[in-house]
Amino acid sequence: MKRTSVSLAASISAVALAFAFVGAAQSQTIQAGTVSGAPPAPAPAAAAPASRLDDILARRTLRVCTTGDYKPYSFLRPDGQFEGIDIDLAESLAKSLGAKAEYVKTSWSNLMNDFIAKCDIAVGGVSTTLERQKRAFFTAPYMEDGKTPIVRCDDVDKYQTVAQIDQPTVRTIVNPGGTNERFAKQFFPHSQLIEYPDNVTIFKQILDGKADVMVTDASETLLQQKLNPGLCSVHPDKPFQFGEKAYLLPRGDVAFQEYVDQWLHLARSSGEFQTVYDKWLK
Repeated sequence: MKRTSVSLAASISAVALAFAFVGAAQSQTIQAGTVSGAPPAPAPAAAAPASRLDDILARRTLRVCTTGDYKPYSFLRPDGQFEGIDIDLAESLAKSLGAKAEYVKTSWSNLMNDFIAKCDIAVGGVSTTLERQKRAFFTAPYMEDGKTPIVRCDDVDKYQTVAQIDQPTVRTIVNPGGTNERFAKQFFPHSQLIEYPDNVTIFKQILDGKADVMVTDASETLLQQKLNPGLCSVHPDKPFQFGEKAYLLPRGDVAFQEYVDQWLHLARSSGEFQTVYDKWLK
């Protein structure tokens, strides 16, 4: 009997020691926050990606890419200063950011590469396209536009439709290398197509009777009829095709896009945008 009692006592002690060991292990596990079945500790929140908005606020400069060859949106004057609708609006945007606008001269063929490498925003009559959307964000469009004719005022009734222009007797003039040339070659194959490389004097060719019609963006025809008395825009409110103008912004930068969209919304709502538009086109 005595031996049995000793064995039983030893067994009880061993069981107690085992429970004590398990309890200690569980206590350590609870303290570490890794008890089986308990949710893992949350990972540290990832830092928000830096926005160009913060960069601009810090450096106090807004880098603006623009071609400077497209009135009324952007034009580089002989004195080296830019002017136009989008230049006035870029100045307004920079002011809202407490920054100074710094302009980077580019060309249409290099616009996207220069914008991505050098600029915060690109302006100057930029049309929205899916190809550009692949590499950048657009703001909300600020203007609808499209191709429409400009002719001598006496000939407005003669050139109302594509069919009226697409005739062997009609001299259609275009500036080569852009959307105007592509549009003319697609829709006016039967007309006499005249390529004229000087964008500054091309409209004078119509006034001087050396061409009959040019089809370009409706907004440009409105400005050119103002600059060239005797020329008239043909139904600029009903262009031949649909188009929109917007500003290019860095792809993926939602914070900056939302800021510029809000600024644009307020500029339109306050009448500031209309004042700038009327300054150049009325």
